[in-house]
Amino acid sequence: MSKLGFIGLGIMGTPMAGHLISAGHEVALHSRSGVPAVLTDAGGKACANAREVAQQADVIFLIVPDTPHVEAVLFGTDGVAAGLSPGKTVVDMSSISPIATKDFARRINELGCEYLDAPVSGGQVGARNAALSIMVGGSQASFDKVRPLFELMGKNITLVGGNGDGQTAKVANQIIVALNIEAVGEALLFAAKAGADPAKVREALMGGFASSKILEVHGERMIRRTFDPGFRIELHQKDLNLALANARELGVALPNTATAQQLFNACVAHGGSGWDHSAMVRALEMLANFEVG
Repeated sequence: MSKLGFIGLGIMGTPMAGHLISAGHEVALHSRSGVPAVLTDAGGKACANAREVAQQADVIFLIVPDTPHVEAVLFGTDGVAAGLSPGKTVVDMSSISPIATKDFARRINELGCEYLDAPVSGGQVGARNAALSIMVGGSQASFDKVRPLFELMGKNITLVGGNGDGQTAKVANQIIVALNIEAVGEALLFAAKAGADPAKVREALMGGFASSKILEVHGERMIRRTFDPGFRIELHQKDLNLALANARELGVALPNTATAQQLFNACVAHGGSGWDHSAMVRALEMLANFEVG
C-alpha cells in the first residue's frame, strides 16, 4: 500500500482517484468543490488544502482545468510545494502549457522532489473504465516508479520524453481529436442533408477506412443529440489555444486547427461552453441551417 494524494476531483479526477483507493492505497484528497462522498465512503481521506495532501502523500496526483490552476495548486497559499519534503513525486495529469510545465518541474525539482507531466486522453468514459491513454514527460526512473499507479487508471501509457513532452503530446492529441470531430460532423451533416439516414451511414463507415473512435463515440452523440459532457468545449478551446500559441512561437501554420477553434467559438457564442466537444457539429448545423439528428 502506498501513501498517495489526489487533487482535483471533477468528472475525470473522481473516478481516477477511486481506482487508486479501490486498489488498496491510502489516498489523501482535496478539491476546490469539495471531496465527493463516494470517495470518502470508499476509504479516501478528505484534506483541507493541497499542502495537507502533500504532507500525507509520497506521490501527489493533480488534474485541474488549466495552467493557472496548476500553478495555484502547486505554489499558491497552502499549495503542494508548501507540504513537500525531499523524495516525493508530483504528477500533473492536467492538460496545460508545455512551457509552463518545464518551469513547474524545475521549481519542484529544486525542492528535492520529482515531477512528471502526465496528461490523459479518453474522457470521462476512459477515466471511469480505467482505460485512459497517459502521455508522460519526465525521467525514466520517476516513470518506472509511478507506472504501476498509472496502470490502475489507464491502458496506453507512454514515456514520451522529458518534462513538457507529455504536454506536447497531449496538445498534438487534441489537434487530432478536434479535426476528427469536425470531419465526422461534416460527413454526417452532408449525409443527412442529402436524405440518407445518418445512423446507417455511420454504421457503414464504421466498417471501413473512415472508422475511428470519434466516429464511433461522437458520431453517435451527434445523431442522438446527447451533448452533456464528456469533455467540455471550453476545455478543448483551452487546448487548441495552447496549440495555436505554441505553433505561432514555432513558426508553424495550423490552418485546420484554427478553423476548428472558430467552430468551437461559434458554439460558445450560442451558450455552448459547457457542451460536450462533439457539439462542434452544432456550429456546422447553424451554417447549413439543418440538423444531423
